[in-house]
Amino acid sequence: MKILLFGKGGQVGWELQRSLSPLGELIALDFDSTDFCGDFTNLSGLSNTVAHIQPDVIVNAAAHTAVDKAESEPDLARTLNALAPAALAQAAAKCQALMVHYSTDYVFDGSGTLPWRETDATGPLSVYGATKLEGEQLIAQHCARHLIFRTSWVYAARGGNFAKTMLRLAKEKDRLTVIDDQTGAPTGADLLADVTAHAIRQVMQSKAGWGLYHLVAGGQTSWHGYAEFVLAESLRHQPDLQLAAKAVDAVPTSAFPTPAKRPHNSRLDTQKIKTTFGLALPQWQAGVSRMLKEVL
Repeated sequence: MKILLFGKGGQVGWELQRSLSPLGELIALDFDSTDFCGDFTNLSGLSNTVAHIQPDVIVNAAAHTAVDKAESEPDLARTLNALAPAALAQAAAKCQALMVHYSTDYVFDGSGTLPWRETDATGPLSVYGATKLEGEQLIAQHCARHLIFRTSWVYAARGGNFAKTMLRLAKEKDRLTVIDDQTGAPTGADLLADVTAHAIRQVMQSKAGWGLYHLVAGGQTSWHGYAEFVLAESLRHQPDLQLAAKAVDAVPTSAFPTPAKRPHNSRLDTQKIKTTFGLALPQWQAGVSRMLKEVL
């Protein structure tokens, strides 16, 4: 099996290099790759890369993920999140490759309290959400054999993440202030990568099962609950850790105005992916705890 990976330098892309390698020949590209085009602003270059390599599977882990910045550069966000994935999907269809892509809970309006299902009506609140939704739609339009994984609150030990930010601030400040009215499930890039590899293997063998799936860790929390867990778990792993913060204050989203509107309800229903691929998704605390043990 020949696998072509885009976005190898990101959090998910980095983990995918590990999880996809056992499946066959892996060619991993980034925006600045020189052997082949991985630049998502060069649509013809992307198409030519696929045509030259003739992969069995294309995995796209590249995207415009700066949610607030996307509000001021909608054209670039659309190119990276919609038009480039569409070009890859068209190229995938020509060489009969499976197209794998990642999307987001931001395609929903964040209303209610129930976990969103794949069949629920979308209603993005931001440029980021709208461009990611368009990317989904264009992939489905151009390449029937696709796997699209919607996820949320992604973190990794490599690079920056919410937990690392909380630890840094907790060493500098007496009190932390964190939003408590947005709910979701912190999801590790390693979990996304491992499930992706499992799903690709099963789909390629069975020639069935492609489509849209929600993929997040089990359970749910708020950013405030996430922060409290990070501090408590860090002290459990490292009892002598010096933290100045003795409390985490809960505040509403309105306390931190941002250019892009965030969904309050980022819960995603994962029953479809668990049933289709025979998976048990771990609770979010397990992955965050393991990540903290690695970075402390």
